[in-house]
Amino acid sequence: MFKLFLCKKRKYLITTYQIILNISLIVLGFILVYFLLRELFYIMNDALTGNNNVHKILGKVLVFFLYFAFVSMIMTYFKESCHFPLSYLLYIGITATIRFIIVNNNYQIGSLFLSLGIIALTISYLMLTKKRLEDNERRI
Repeated sequence: MFKLFLCKKRKYLITTYQIILNISLIVLGFILVYFLLRELFYIMNDALTGNNNVHKILGKVLVFFLYFAFVSMIMTYFKESCHFPLSYLLYIGITATIRFIIVNNNYQIGSLFLSLGIIALTISYLMLTKKRLEDNERRI
């Protein structure tokens, strides 16, 4: 009897935390969309006013894509029944690192280490994709 009571309490607690997490992610999504649109406005403003500082504009584009990646990650969380697929997180890590290298290319040794990180993430992504294909073939 006591175990049944604990099991029901545990399910209630997990459900409560899941609801709090979902509401927090929805609110965070709206905040990120606001900042995404604001950054887009700044980029358009720089383009229309003739701002020639390429590094500043690329920095703003980087921030825009970071907001975009976070918003799409929240959307993926809800599309995938409230979990993040590992392949999606690897993909975001690869693209974010490439964007960072493009914008901050002043430090060659740092770019080299980041490139090694990209290779490691890419190999992980390929291994995960290969495993997923093998699992799908076994099911068929």
